[in-house]
Amino acid sequence: MFALVCNNTMTTTSKNSIFPPIAKKNPIYLKKFDSVRLDNYYWLNDRENPEVLDYLEKENKYYESMTINTKDFQKKIFEEIKNKIKEDDQSVPYFLNGYWYITKFKEDKDYPIYVRKKTSLDAIDELLFDCNKLAKGHEYFNLSNIRVSPNNKYAAFSTDTISRRLYTIKIKNLETGEILSESINNSSGSFVWANDNSTLFYTMRDSKTLRNNKIYKHTLGFNSKKDKLVYHEKDKTFYTNVSKSKSNKYIIISSYSTLTSEFQFLDANLPNDNFKLFSKRKRGLEYSISHFEKDFFIITNRDNCKNYKLMKTSVDNTDYKNWKAVIEHREDVLIEGIDIFKNYLVVSERSNGLNQINIKKWDDSKNYYINFDTDTFTSYTTSNFDFNSNILRYGFSSFNQPSMIIDFNMKTGEKIIRKEQQVLDINFIKENYTSERIWAKAEDGTQIPISLVYKKGIKKDGKNPLLLYGYGSYGNTIDAYFSIGRLSLLDRGFVFAIAHVRGSEYMGRKWYENGKLLNKMNTFLDFISCTKYLISEGYTSSDHSYAYGGSAGGLLVGTVINLAPELYNGVISAVPFVDLVTTMLDETIPLTTGEYDEWGNPNQKKYFDYMLSYSPYDNVKKIEYPNLMVTTGFHDSQVQYWEPAKWVAKLREFKKGNNLLFLNTNMDSGHGGASGRFEAIKEIAKEYVFLFDLEKIYK
Repeated sequence: MFALVCNNTMTTTSKNSIFPPIAKKNPIYLKKFDSVRLDNYYWLNDRENPEVLDYLEKENKYYESMTINTKDFQKKIFEEIKNKIKEDDQSVPYFLNGYWYITKFKEDKDYPIYVRKKTSLDAIDELLFDCNKLAKGHEYFNLSNIRVSPNNKYAAFSTDTISRRLYTIKIKNLETGEILSESINNSSGSFVWANDNSTLFYTMRDSKTLRNNKIYKHTLGFNSKKDKLVYHEKDKTFYTNVSKSKSNKYIIISSYSTLTSEFQFLDANLPNDNFKLFSKRKRGLEYSISHFEKDFFIITNRDNCKNYKLMKTSVDNTDYKNWKAVIEHREDVLIEGIDIFKNYLVVSERSNGLNQINIKKWDDSKNYYINFDTDTFTSYTTSNFDFNSNILRYGFSSFNQPSMIIDFNMKTGEKIIRKEQQVLDINFIKENYTSERIWAKAEDGTQIPISLVYKKGIKKDGKNPLLLYGYGSYGNTIDAYFSIGRLSLLDRGFVFAIAHVRGSEYMGRKWYENGKLLNKMNTFLDFISCTKYLISEGYTSSDHSYAYGGSAGGLLVGTVINLAPELYNGVISAVPFVDLVTTMLDETIPLTTGEYDEWGNPNQKKYFDYMLSYSPYDNVKKIEYPNLMVTTGFHDSQVQYWEPAKWVAKLREFKKGNNLLFLNTNMDSGHGGASGRFEAIKEIAKEYVFLFDLEKIYK
C-alpha cells in the first residue's frame, strides 16, 4: 500500500499543509549484463491493480488541491482562447470523383461534421458523418479515416472510443444512410477500396503490441471473420500498411522500419490477384513510391544518398536494378515528398532548415520555387487529387501569420488565398508580433537554429519569461507555425521558442542521424546550449526560463533537468517517454521492437550502457529540480501511463527543495490527450496557468 501524509480530502487552503501522495516501494532488481538496477515503482505498470488506480487518483486530487486557487484563471484562459476561434467554420472544399468534400464545425460543438456536394458547390449538403452524434456516450472519440468507394455509394470509416489506437472499421451506405452490420475490430485505421466497389483491404494491429502486422481483404456483405489474410509482416521490427495510389490504379502494401522499407502492389481492378513485390527489402535502403502513367517515381536513399534522390522505373520492371535518376542527390537539400500532376512535378524540399516547394514542368521548360519571405514558417502541399489540374493547393503559416490555404496556378503563377484562419479578437494585429531565427553554438561547435516569436516592444533584459519547446527524435521536424492558443502566452509577455535540435531533420538527414542511437546525447546538449544562449542574449534568465517537451520530447526535457536543472524555473513534460531502458527491454510493450533503430537495441551492451547513461528515470538524483508539471493519459498506447507515474514517484523520493511536482493523469484519454477541440483547450489552459502561476501572472 502507499500512504498519504495527510487526510484524503486535502481541502485546506494552505498549500504548505497539503502533502503529496507517497507511492509505496516494492523493490525489484532488474539485471542485465553487469548492471543491477533497483526499481521501487515497477508495480505501477499493472493497470488492473486497484492500488495503481488509487495512486493515480490521489495524484490527481493533489494536483487539484494545489492548484485550486488557479481554477478561475484556468477558466478565463480557456474562454479567452475559445473566444478567439471561429466556432462556426468549415474547411476549403476539395473536388474528388464528382463530389465536393467539406468538413464543418458548428458553434459549441466539439467534433467535425463531414459533408459532400454533388458536382457543384451550390448543391445541397449530403451528410456523411456527424461526429458529435457518433461521440455521444463516449468520454473519448476519434474518427480517424473515411474512404468513399469508387462508385460513391459506400463510405468505410474507422473510430476509436478508448484512445488506444485500436480502430473499428464500419461501412455506411451513403444512398440509404444505413450503417451496415459488418464490423472489423483492432484495425490500425488504414484501409482502401478496390475498384470493384465491394473489396476493402485493411490493416490489422496486434492488440497487445499495437504493431501493424497483417493486411486482410474484406468482401462487402460478408462476416469479417471470413476475411482473407493477404500479407503477414512477421519481422517484429517492421510495420505494415495499405494504401492506394493517387492514380487509383494500384493497391499498395508498405512494410517499413526506421531504416528499411519494402513495397508490394496490385492492380486495383483485380483485387483477387496476388500482390507483386516492388523491390526486395535491403537493410538500410529506404524508398517510397508514387504511380504516374507508365512509371513509378521513387524517393530513396539508394547509393548512400542521405537527403534522398528521386528516381523512376517502369511499372513492368520495378526491381532496384532498373531504377533511373530523375533528381540527383544534393548535400544541402532534403527531399520530403512529391505531388504528381499531368503537366508538373512538385517536389517538397527542405534547405537550410526551411520548407521549399519546387515546381518542375515535365518537358523541362520550367523549373522554379514558390518563395516565402520569412524564415519562421511552415509550408506544405495538401488535397491535390486532380491529375489534370494546373492548380497546386498548399498551406502556409508562420509564427505571426495565421494559417492559409492557397491555390497556386503553376502555369500563370497566380495565387488565390482560399482561406485564412480567423482570429476573433479585435486587438489581434499580426504586425504586433516579431518572429526571428537565431543560432546557438553547441558544445561541439555545431550551430543550432532557434525559432522565436514575441510581442513587439520587449526588452532583452533577462526579465522575460520564455518557453522553449523541443522534440528531436525520429527525424520529426517541428516548424514554426501559428497558434491561436499561444497568443495567451505572448500577450502576457512570454517569448516562445523552438529549439531545432539534432534528432529532427530540420537541417537534413544527417541532422537526424547525429541525434539518434549513439549520438543521442547531442539532442539534450543542443537543447541546453540553446537555453544558455537565450539567457546570454537577454531573452530570459534562469529565473524565468521554462521548457516544454511531449512524448520523446518528454524524454528530452527529462534528461535535460537531470543534466542542467539550474537553467529552468519550470518544466512541462507531456506524456513523457522517461523509462527508456526498461521499456525497450520489454518486447510486449507497444511499439518497442520497431524502435531499435532509433534508440538502439538494449540487448546489445553498447546500446544498453549508452541508453542507461541518459534515461531520465534511471538518472534521477538528489538535487533541486525545477517546478515540474507532468501529464499523461491512462489509455496511452505510445507511452504507457506508468512511465510518467514511476518517474514522478521517484522524483518525489529524491528531489530536494520545495519546488512543485505535479502528476495529472487524464483517466479517459491516450497519447494525444482529450478528444474534441474544446476539451483540448482546457488542457492547454492548465499548462499555461501552471507557467503563469510561477511567474505570478494572475490576469
